[in-house]
Amino acid sequence: MSEGVDTVGMDTPPRLAVDRLLDDRETRIIVCCGAGGVGKTTTAAALGVRAAGRGRKAVVLTIDPARRLAQSMGIDSLDNTPRKVGTVGAGGGELHAMMLDMKRTFDEIVEAHADGERARAILANPFYQSLSAGFAGTQEYMAMEKLGQLRARDDWDLIIVDTPPSRSALDFLDAPKRLGSFLDGKFIRVLMAPAKVGGRAGMKFLNVGMSMMTGTLSKLMGASLLKDVQTFVAAMDTMFGGFRTRADATFRLLQAPGTAFLVVAAPEPDALREAAYFVERLAAERMPLAGLVLNRVHGSGADQLSAERALAAAENLEEGGIVDQESGKAGLRDSGSEPTEPTEPAATTRTANPPETGSPGTESDTAVVDRITAGLLRLHAERMQVIAREQRTRDRFTSLHPEVAVAEVTALPGDVHDLAGLRAIGERLAAGVPAGA
Repeated sequence: MSEGVDTVGMDTPPRLAVDRLLDDRETRIIVCCGAGGVGKTTTAAALGVRAAGRGRKAVVLTIDPARRLAQSMGIDSLDNTPRKVGTVGAGGGELHAMMLDMKRTFDEIVEAHADGERARAILANPFYQSLSAGFAGTQEYMAMEKLGQLRARDDWDLIIVDTPPSRSALDFLDAPKRLGSFLDGKFIRVLMAPAKVGGRAGMKFLNVGMSMMTGTLSKLMGASLLKDVQTFVAAMDTMFGGFRTRADATFRLLQAPGTAFLVVAAPEPDALREAAYFVERLAAERMPLAGLVLNRVHGSGADQLSAERALAAAENLEEGGIVDQESGKAGLRDSGSEPTEPTEPAATTRTANPPETGSPGTESDTAVVDRITAGLLRLHAERMQVIAREQRTRDRFTSLHPEVAVAEVTALPGDVHDLAGLRAIGERLAAGVPAGA
């Protein structure tokens, strides 16, 4: 982790040196992981754009149902084939992008590891169609498969993976093992047994040894579905071991020194709580963690004015008790008590040099300015309260994991929808701290 870390001091977490990580030619895979809705897709795309601009041949693999990545990169659509982003790259750098097509990736595996007739039978099987389109863990498993395919091609020196938007960020590590265990598990082996015995002997085995079980399964699954499953299992017999083998190989690839995990989070309690859990899990699995990307961090260029002082000033303005700035005196415009002297001189002083028609300076205009100023002060107080809350949340994370390098990315005023926006995110990632910090 030292290759991509700048040490700042004892009281602050080390800063994640993103450019140093991207420039390290030994880094071949960057995995952006974290909870849903924290900006993983934007972070992955921005890293890809910045890496290509620094001379890397990068490909971004995204698994994003919203499909914002294609629009941001100026591509009509993304699919299961890497497509070049034409206006990105410098010094020999290139950027390709693709979106995982879960079913198409599964189909490619079948076509690559089964002969033509068996492949057609598998692809037409109703149970396979259901499994490949939406079985729990299939998306995460196919993401691992596609990562293994991209790494094997060796067309790119950097692969950036945007992990699936799962309810739990840990699904990316767990689901491939679960699906591999299912495809190579006891239930599948039991269903494969009749096909392995073959012919009448197989039917006899099924009728004698499994009649009670299949009867129960028929009631639970339906006779038609059970038949589809058995047909699918018989056709896939020679492929089951390969699923587990490839999943294990890709898992080892994720543990290799050339891989770097970036945990992406927002400065919110739930997101950072899951980020902390993920950091601990990565350590337990011996996965190489590069650091934490903290997105949408708020900052202020006027942080010397505290929330308390801003609120106090706003209340003074709203109550009419602020010092009369025009006269330069310390007296109040409205002290709240009965006046002891005639008010004409004061009024005369305010309008001694009457402004031209339509220009500010009348008493009513001053009240409008006061209300606007008070509103701005309250907005500033709210921003400072948000900043303080985010700081406390981040401090809780860093107190648990002081060794984790952090890059804070300033919140943008709007969504990222083009390459200029992705470049801006990349610059903020490289800076590592929010504006005004």
